[in-house]
Amino acid sequence: MQQKARRIIDEIQKVVIGKEEIIQKILMAILANGHILLEDIPGVGKTTLAVSFSQAMQLQYKRFQFTPDTLPSDITGFSVFNRESRRLEYQPGAALCNLFLADEINRTSSKTQSALLEVMEEGKITVDGVSHEMPQPYTVIATQNPLGFAGTQELPESQIDRFMVCLSMGYPTYEDEVRILRQKHGDKPPAAIAPVVSREEVCHMQREAARVYVADELYQYAALLAHTSRGHKGLRLGLSPRGTIAVVKMAQASAYLLERDFVIPSDITAVFPAVAAHRLVLNNSARSQGLSREEAALQILAETKAPALHIGGGRHG
Repeated sequence: MQQKARRIIDEIQKVVIGKEEIIQKILMAILANGHILLEDIPGVGKTTLAVSFSQAMQLQYKRFQFTPDTLPSDITGFSVFNRESRRLEYQPGAALCNLFLADEINRTSSKTQSALLEVMEEGKITVDGVSHEMPQPYTVIATQNPLGFAGTQELPESQIDRFMVCLSMGYPTYEDEVRILRQKHGDKPPAAIAPVVSREEVCHMQREAARVYVADELYQYAALLAHTSRGHKGLRLGLSPRGTIAVVKMAQASAYLLERDFVIPSDITAVFPAVAAHRLVLNNSARSQGLSREEAALQILAETKAPALHIGGGRHG
């Protein structure tokens, strides 16, 4: 199955050019049963990226554009009274799919944003007291514009913490942008994404990733990173226990993609900034000094010594 994970990345790179690291981390988050927040300016290919994943993994895909007047029922669905059966019938909302792209989530109201919390945390939707299970696998990819853009508002910490990782695609390099132009405007049509795995195989890959062995020293390392963040002089809020769990799950997915059945310290250090940075809340002193959350996450890594593990192979690390 690890070979198929590599093929998924290769397929998506046909249309998402120059963003292999971002593609890898999104795939890790999907394999770790997590959700992804993309914080970026408009027009850098976030929708293309989400659609490409749905095609390569044969996931039912829905996209919803969040606006200030979006209602919670638009996301969760609603009940309609059927006169013939004299019963309430559930009409699914936009979130009922395998891969839900919540576009510009920070342009809508807090009430509508909170409608996603149960879906993301528990994998179900409750409408009129009746719970509806989400299809498996289930992933939310939400996008938000940088704060300061017209109509944006900050997501509450409770919702931010539900996202396993926060990533930014950024502008393409000059060379990659030339390749994008050739692809979009050349004589040859863009390459189509070929399906690589089925939904059932994605679920199987998630179970395999969850079985990747984690030595006790690495649990201790992840916990130590979290405690270091909570004592960081520039932070008002450090990494939550949910965030620490996400670090370990992402590290397992990292090892899985690298075709290992055990985690090593570099798996944790590679995923820590993407998992931790968006959960950190800077204090006023750090803000005035221009410290970013990403820089704080890197400082935490630098201040926390990684364990030296003797890896003998497989589950005997």
